[in-house]
Amino acid sequence: MEIVRLSEAGVEAAARSAAAVLRAGGVVLYPTDTLYGLGADALSDEAVEKVRRIKGREGKKPIHCVVADMEMAEEYAELTADARLLAKEFFPGPLTLVLKKKPAMTSGIFRDIPTVGIRIPGGEFCRALAREFGRPYTATSANVSGTESLSIVDGILAQLDDNARHIDLALDAGELRRREPSTVVDTSASQPIVLREGAISAHRIFTLLRPRAAEGSLTAGRRSI
Repeated sequence: MEIVRLSEAGVEAAARSAAAVLRAGGVVLYPTDTLYGLGADALSDEAVEKVRRIKGREGKKPIHCVVADMEMAEEYAELTADARLLAKEFFPGPLTLVLKKKPAMTSGIFRDIPTVGIRIPGGEFCRALAREFGRPYTATSANVSGTESLSIVDGILAQLDDNARHIDLALDAGELRRREPSTVVDTSASQPIVLREGAISAHRIFTLLRPRAAEGSLTAGRRSI
């Protein structure tokens, strides 16, 4: 594994190195606007399986992806009016939109599921990598499934233990400030649902979409908008 300090390499050079790893089917440990993530070609069955192996994650739980912009998102998923409105307000930022996938998408994170989660993070590096790579890459926390997400590269590698050997490149941005995870909103159906409330409150989501929704449709827990 190669470890590169992001501050020394620079965003664009680091993005080029990381994109080369992704094109070769490898895995990158990278910083986002909320935590460190594991990046691999989201359309590759083999690369996605590497990520699952590193995390010790069972195969049925979905993995989300990073895209460079909404034009790229539209190549792989169907955008509803609600999704476009949320994207305009909160992208780039700590939001994940769950969208209905395009029918032709059948490999990698798209395999055997009807929807896909997309992110356009606030971190400059994430967007630079998406532009350089030219297609989606995985956005999943760099931790053993079911354990705490750590904020420093050394701690992450220690937690992953022997599975860390499957990571080809680690981009070290130092200790990340503790932040809430991205808020996850399912916009694949007629009634959007807040699946996870994170850095963006469900109230802000509801307030933005309220003119498009029926009165009183916000419920506790998994919130329907």
